Amino acid sequence: MSGFADHFSRQAAEYARFRPQYPPELFRFLAAAAPDHRLAWDCGTGSGQAARALAAFFAHVRATDPSAAQLAHAPPHQRIAYGVGRESESGLRDASADLVTAAQAAHWFDLDAFYAEARRVLVPNGVIAVWCYDAMHVDDRLDPLLTWFYDERVGRYWPPERALVDAAFSTLPFPFAEIEAPRLEMQATLSRGALLGYIGTWSAVARARDVEGADPIRELEQRLVPLWPDADATRTVRWLLGVRVGRAG
Repeated sequence: MSGFADHFSRQAAEYARFRPQYPPELFRFLAAAAPDHRLAWDCGTGSGQAARALAAFFAHVRATDPSAAQLAHAPPHQRIAYGVGRESESGLRDASADLVTAAQAAHWFDLDAFYAEARRVLVPNGVIAVWCYDAMHVDDRLDPLLTWFYDERVGRYWPPERALVDAAFSTLPFPFAEIEAPRLEMQATLSRGALLGYIGTWSAVARARDVEGADPIRELEQRLVPLWPDADATRTVRWLLGVRVGRAG
């Protein structure tokens, strides 16, 4: 798949291992809003985190991503059909999907192409939902260090699309009749190593490694150890979700 900004294929295994899981409440809300539960399309599925959650509510899930490396780490599921495809390439028939989703992915899309494909495949009154999550929050001692790393240490390496995530998708063009979504957050209980593993999947970290020839995670770990000395101890990590939900005409 040429022509797409591939920020994650090289760390596909780490992405599948360390990226957090979305809250079940999100999928219950989306399933309740959808007109039926026959088919959902998850676009930019990565290693299938959202697709697997959708499979609990929909009879069939089409899950696409332009990165074959990412899809190689998606666990098989009898209700999920994975396929390589851009945001304009669902492989679905017209008016066949009850729900279209894009989890932590829409900021990378050609939005006009994605929205055109979503309108084509959605049934009448079908639902489209896109969401992202913000920088992590742990506690008052750790948050300043994590903010420094995000904003200052690797801040210059974030692609410009990251600004849409920083705004919780509030500035993302979204030409649909909007449905108010509940306030939601993700939570994960992580060890120090797991937290560093997650941060290591960031696109800005990958870019820093390329440019600097060194891993900025090592510097972060050195600063983190005094605040989190027990490597086996776990902390609760939270991410607020920015969710946009709409209905096709």
